[in-house]
Amino acid sequence: MKSLTKRTGGITAAIAAGTVAALFALPAAPAQAADAADQVTPVAEKKKPKTVDLQILGFNDFHGHLESDSPGTVLTKKGEVEAGGAEYLSTKLASLRKGEKNSLTLATGDQIGGSPFLSGLFKDEPSIDALNRMKVDAAVVGNHEFDEGIPELLRMQYGGNHPTEGAFDKDGYSGANFKMLAGNVKYKKNAKVTKPKNAKKYGSWFSSSTGKTVLPPTTVKVVNGVKVGIIGVVTSDTPQLVAQAGIKDVTFTDEVKAANLAAKDLRKRGVKSIIALVHEGGLAPEGATFDYKCNNGSGANLTGPIVDIAKKLSPSIDVILSGHTHNSYVCDIKDPAGNSRLVTSDLSYGKTVTEINLKLDKKTGDVVRSSVKAKNVVVGHQQKKAADQTKIIAKWQKLAGPIANEVVGDITADIKRSENRDSESSLGDLIADAQLAATKAAADGGAQMAFMNPGGVRADLTFAGSAAGEGNGKVTYGESFTVQPFGNLLVSLDLTGKQIDTLLEQQWSKQTDGTTKFLHLGVSEGFSYSWSRSAAIGSKVDASTIKLNGETIVPGTTYRVTVNSFLADGGDGFAVLPEGKNRAGGGEDLEAFNAYLKANSPVTGPTPNRVTALD
Repeated sequence: MKSLTKRTGGITAAIAAGTVAALFALPAAPAQAADAADQVTPVAEKKKPKTVDLQILGFNDFHGHLESDSPGTVLTKKGEVEAGGAEYLSTKLASLRKGEKNSLTLATGDQIGGSPFLSGLFKDEPSIDALNRMKVDAAVVGNHEFDEGIPELLRMQYGGNHPTEGAFDKDGYSGANFKMLAGNVKYKKNAKVTKPKNAKKYGSWFSSSTGKTVLPPTTVKVVNGVKVGIIGVVTSDTPQLVAQAGIKDVTFTDEVKAANLAAKDLRKRGVKSIIALVHEGGLAPEGATFDYKCNNGSGANLTGPIVDIAKKLSPSIDVILSGHTHNSYVCDIKDPAGNSRLVTSDLSYGKTVTEINLKLDKKTGDVVRSSVKAKNVVVGHQQKKAADQTKIIAKWQKLAGPIANEVVGDITADIKRSENRDSESSLGDLIADAQLAATKAAADGGAQMAFMNPGGVRADLTFAGSAAGEGNGKVTYGESFTVQPFGNLLVSLDLTGKQIDTLLEQQWSKQTDGTTKFLHLGVSEGFSYSWSRSAAIGSKVDASTIKLNGETIVPGTTYRVTVNSFLADGGDGFAVLPEGKNRAGGGEDLEAFNAYLKANSPVTGPTPNRVTALD
């Protein structure tokens, strides 16, 4: 198992070490100049109408959830319903397209990354295969597309076998059939960027108005003679959300500035109908159902960064599809000119789809804003499964089977994560315990405490299990991989008591819309503290309550702390961790977790009471 883990999980560093220059040996992308040839073919009409009908189908945050037993449920007005998975998502998309003369399918980021075992084990090649079959037309990249660095992102787009893993199956990997967009991800001034020999086929973004971007900022589709421009930008917070080594050659610029530059460029090229794909999102009110709609003409009932972004995006942008927050909404947020403009988002994992219907003015080439209508649709399990998706899943299940079903330990009951990431969880604490156990010995790092970021815990451990033939508390390798799919390494480092206090305070941060974001770290056994709900950011934690094995942490004393490599690089905004000294590398996080489960089976999840919330 140890060698297998090294083969499948410890690749992040190898990918991050790759050079941008080497990437262009991969197969070339289709020409951006050929966008005009990538047309939606209309049905012949006897009359020449003044407008063209266009359907847009959008979804976001698929995260490689191919199998229908893992996505979960959707809250409707009638209660929870089972939904999601590639087989049902593909069927729903095909069903919604029926009867439509012109249709575009657009994805709004995090199509891959943070994926369950079946896709993650094979570096998300299965998910790109599935998305190709779903006939996705274009997609913006999300922050998770950068999890394994720029070289791997470009391999996902253009194809080629993995640099260290090789070919996962006999067919090899030919890349995504749809264009990935990233208008605000630019190479740094001194980054070495080698253009491919067939540079023209790589498109014009090397010299576009948005700068030297890693992927093109835009693509253009021609719908019955009308040009439709699609812009893609990803959250500018991406550097806080992914490992730093993989993005060292690029910078993430402001979403609004980049999108507005791209819109200006499209207008110069005669494109008047413009859609923005923004991998940044909002938060609907608590208890909102999948079809939540904001009040007309206002984003007041929606919070989060997308509200401010939408208010600043150029009026020339007609529709905004967002994502990232896994929230579902259809909103009317006025553009800077005071005109109504649609802003949408889906849930995640293929559980819902946004259907937008609008009209294009054939004379002006612009969207008729008053015609724009949208709704979110549940991808329920009452419909038939798409046969081609079933074949894809079966193919990869066969390859993964011997690995997936290996039992690594036992649990006594479900061990849950914090889905909202803002509360202590049994699973987060358990992972911290495992990381402490793996690095406690002096030779392994000499750690005294460990912390786990909630975003790195991707699934619950369930007693019933999910693999065929297992259950009764058996935890398989596939299930533990799905919990921790990122392949991070453990890092032990020195922090003073004062720095540990700062670390805990950095769990809270103020967002652009004035709301507070809280990322509750998992903490290892023996560590405890209290925090105040009413206290101001920066003063949430009472330093006198921070204790290790019952002893108060001393500000000037140095302690050994273990975190994963993502956190050690300052991920999720924990900026104090890169200041840690005397770093010592440990093993892989998944390897440590599996070793802990095996050594302590049957494992009971710790009661999440190591942290106390006051008032």
